[in-house]
Amino acid sequence: MLNKIKILALNANATADELGITERLVNMMVGLLGGFPAELVVFIISLFPILECRGGMIAASLLGVNYWLGLVISIVGNLLPIPFIFLFIEKIFELMKKTKLLGKLVNKIEAKAMSKSEKITKYKRWGLLLFVGIPLPGTGAWTGALIAVLLKLNLKDSVISIFLGVLMASGIMSFITYGLPWLISLFA
Repeated sequence: MLNKIKILALNANATADELGITERLVNMMVGLLGGFPAELVVFIISLFPILECRGGMIAASLLGVNYWLGLVISIVGNLLPIPFIFLFIEKIFELMKKTKLLGKLVNKIEAKAMSKSEKITKYKRWGLLLFVGIPLPGTGAWTGALIAVLLKLNLKDSVISIFLGVLMASGIMSFITYGLPWLISLFA
């Protein structure tokens, strides 16, 4: 089973039915960054929105990176952009809105983020923690930080919720990428 997962994920010709969007993006990134050390590939993948620690943990598993090292790299890579989002995203969006093309893009990004903000608005820090912590497409630290900024949530509470959410997501992804294949191998 594990070998089939690795073969599918590393196979550039795998069909859309065989791989989810995250796995396809990880596969593409691993292919693009193939000449770099595996740990650097995991770090770079973890920096990207959409992929974040989910993609980093998948890449770490597929590239044979030690579990603990892959976990730390994925978490650090996922958290590194967050302070920059809190500090600069409003100013960057403000500047971008002054141009016609980029203004439309910013409005689209804000609308997409706000469309996911209902639970965060209702439950504040707990909603933000769960939004970041449950590794589903369109959720994660990047979007959580953007929503926190747009909703003008308390910075300290938001940072704590996002940090704990990343830890939760990395725990879930640890089980999926390392624990589940190990359990399956016990019964195979």
